[in-house]
Amino acid sequence: MEANELNKEPIEGTNVNADANSNDPKDLSHKLNVPELPMEESEAYPEDHDIPDQDNVAGDEVDDTPQKTVTEDYSTFGRAELTKALRTLIRENQAASIRDEVETIKQHFDKATAELDEEAKAKFVESGEPVELYVSQPDQLQKEFSTLLFEYRNKRDEERQSLEQIKERNLALKYEVIEGIKDLINRQESLDHTFQEFRALQQRWREIGPVPQSKLQDMWENYHHHVENFYNYIKINNELRDLDLKKNLEAKVELCEKAEKLILEPSPVKAFKALQKLHDLWREIGPVPRDKKDEIWERFKDATNKINARQQEHFESLKNQLKKNLEAKIELCEKAEAIANAEINSPRDWEQKSKELIDLQQIWKTIGFAPKKENNQVYERFRKACDSFFNNKRDFFKHYKEDQQNNLQLKTELCIQAEAMKDSTDWKKATDEYVRIQKRWKEIGPVPRKQSDAIWKRFREACDHFFARKKSFFENIDSEQFVNLKAKEAILKELSEFELQEDNDKSFKALQDFQRRWAEIGFVPLKEKDRINQEFRNLINQKFDRLNLDELEKNLHKFRNKLDNWKSTNQFEEKIGQERNKIMLKLRQLESDIVVWENNIGFFAKTKNSDALIRDFKHKIENGKRNMELLNKKLDMIEEML
Repeated sequence: MEANELNKEPIEGTNVNADANSNDPKDLSHKLNVPELPMEESEAYPEDHDIPDQDNVAGDEVDDTPQKTVTEDYSTFGRAELTKALRTLIRENQAASIRDEVETIKQHFDKATAELDEEAKAKFVESGEPVELYVSQPDQLQKEFSTLLFEYRNKRDEERQSLEQIKERNLALKYEVIEGIKDLINRQESLDHTFQEFRALQQRWREIGPVPQSKLQDMWENYHHHVENFYNYIKINNELRDLDLKKNLEAKVELCEKAEKLILEPSPVKAFKALQKLHDLWREIGPVPRDKKDEIWERFKDATNKINARQQEHFESLKNQLKKNLEAKIELCEKAEAIANAEINSPRDWEQKSKELIDLQQIWKTIGFAPKKENNQVYERFRKACDSFFNNKRDFFKHYKEDQQNNLQLKTELCIQAEAMKDSTDWKKATDEYVRIQKRWKEIGPVPRKQSDAIWKRFREACDHFFARKKSFFENIDSEQFVNLKAKEAILKELSEFELQEDNDKSFKALQDFQRRWAEIGFVPLKEKDRINQEFRNLINQKFDRLNLDELEKNLHKFRNKLDNWKSTNQFEEKIGQERNKIMLKLRQLESDIVVWENNIGFFAKTKNSDALIRDFKHKIENGKRNMELLNKKLDMIEEML
């Protein structure tokens, strides 16, 4: 065998930047690296694709440890049985080998716990408590189960630490093998014995387990360098060398075929992991015939590149998806923060916003993981907004209950007022008061749900009792008012046909009798009141105007007629009060004017040619005194009616 041929062949195939037996998560974060095409550091796969397991433990590593097959049907187990099964698994097995089975148990335990929690929540709501005040409390089994999961993770971490220590020991052992190969060159023993010892060292090399990832490249280069030196030293004969090269070629052809089958593997991750193992085997196989060396290597490298390309596309796609997930989660955070910061003042609004936030939480669950660096941060941001909202809601309903008790007291007092007036016959005053307390009732906020119907029924019964009595009363009044209308229309007809007599006194008394009879008739329907009163007032004033009476008497009779018309209205007191104030104001003004006019007369009496001015002021003073007399008599009439 010509040892220098080994220098022309790549280092036993493609150098994989990951140990096939390694549990390091970075084993899946670098593509295969061939010597002819070295991979730049920037081409390495990002570590963001490390997907946490169902426990959401950041940084869980990809583990090739064979998993224990899940043989038990845990769906039939109770929570206590699931806890016992988990304890047995942890105590009797390696943590790395039971990951799938632990996850299965956890899913069933969480499902059973959620069902119990829903039952507890339903009972809590049935007791009359608001659902938003319900707080889930872990029971003893949950605490025990969580403790076992913590024990499992600690055990898993310890095993990983132990594995790293083993890798360091394996590295030292492999360098001992390399030193053994170096030492063979200086041996004086027979070629056969030396070659057998070399084969033994190679076998020992294969039996030693994985080594640290960072030391892998240097170790293999060191190993192959000294293997080549050994072949050069022993100058193995061509026949033995050709036989060895042929066997190596057959082994590498078989590896090429397996690698080409992996191209069709549906899962890029599984194909990549399997390819790592093929590259480990390729390294261990020695050189092949020179004329086949490039051909076989290109074939294996071509399959490797295709699998690498699929792996690269897979993780690029995964990286893009992680970024989209982050953007979606940030958007949900912003919506949750907007809800948490909103000013909410009513239970209905709180319930509406709670539903919106719960919908956001459901959407959150459907979104996958974000990049590892941001995943925990964005989750903490979303949880902080949710916690803030529900804490504020809890505080609101705490004070809301106190307000409800105060509202109950206020509404009880309104019920007492309503019940006290329900038999009143002062329809106007009582109606106004009922309108006032009904308006006040609406202004008062809600009362506790248990008393809401009862307090409303009590208030409604008192109001209905009064307004039912009022309706019955005014239904009878309507028929009476219609009769009164007929009576007043008859008086109008009689008054229109009345002819004044030559004797003014008799006519005056007759007109006064018309006024008396008109005033004695009660109320008429409201829609006819203004019309009928205006017709009577116009007609009676016409009759008085035709009497030979002085203006003072005519004014007084018209004023009395106006007062009598006011008495038939509900605003009599208001109108007569306004009229009284108006008359008083006019009297004060006239008194002031008369004083001014009298002073002016004294002033102008001392001047020449002032007779006309003095006569004018005297005339004003006389008219003012007559008007004062009329106004005073009107005040007397008002006082008689009050």
